[in-house]
Amino acid sequence: MVNFNGTIVPADETLFTANHRAFLYGDALFEEVRLVNGKLSFWEEHYFRLMANMRMLRMQIPMSFTMEFLEEEILKTLDDKETSTYLIRISVARKGDNALKATTNRVDYTITAKVLTDAFYTTSERDFEVELFKDHYVNADLLSTIKTTNQLLPVVASVFAEENGYDDCLLVNQNKQVISGTEGNLFVVKGTHIKTAPLADGCYNTVIRKKLIEMIGALPEFELEEASISPFELQKADELFLLTEVSGVQSITKYRKKTFTNKIASSLQGKLNAHVRMASLK
Repeated sequence: MVNFNGTIVPADETLFTANHRAFLYGDALFEEVRLVNGKLSFWEEHYFRLMANMRMLRMQIPMSFTMEFLEEEILKTLDDKETSTYLIRISVARKGDNALKATTNRVDYTITAKVLTDAFYTTSERDFEVELFKDHYVNADLLSTIKTTNQLLPVVASVFAEENGYDDCLLVNQNKQVISGTEGNLFVVKGTHIKTAPLADGCYNTVIRKKLIEMIGALPEFELEEASISPFELQKADELFLLTEVSGVQSITKYRKKTFTNKIASSLQGKLNAHVRMASLK
């Protein structure tokens, strides 16, 4: 089922016409949040990120868009919110006609839910090879930190990966700094030093990124740094991993001729699961 502006409709029902701005211009954004044991994980952080991103895109936030209201709208969309685990996607699109110039800042919202097999993040032991995608570059600005429905560059990069036998591609900004995979943030491990790109480089500003950074910062055995990542650093690293809302920590096993271990990534996955479990019990 799909929740469209508060009305529950079948998933295969047409929601809007081909003139909708989300389709014509990618004039929409989305936020993904996990529901575990009937509770939305880190819901307050997801809510405030959604509000901040709507403001950045100059969308009008309805007076009804309180944290409690959206939580109720999410829960009424689900068939089995007590025992199933879901990945919830909240999409917000600007209303208006087919003119490029926006005639209104009012919005439509859509809530969809995907059932997940596992309640918590699982560590994959499969081979995961990546390559740099250098055909196009991500802009190093704050707009790139928002997950909008205009995901053309990551989509093209993922097609490149599939065509060339890679599991994913690493995206690069116009300054030739590595910022992320097609879906998740990149972390580089060298000894006890863990590095990830700063938001100013154009990487995704996700709640899961914020949580992992906070978690690593509280661990005395590691040193965390938010700084630009040069492509030359990748082959010198001990470990590389990606971080997404869907999979949590995904270890990279190979980049060009270099293979990597996953000891620290696996440990961080376990600690991340502990945070999710605690959030689901509150």
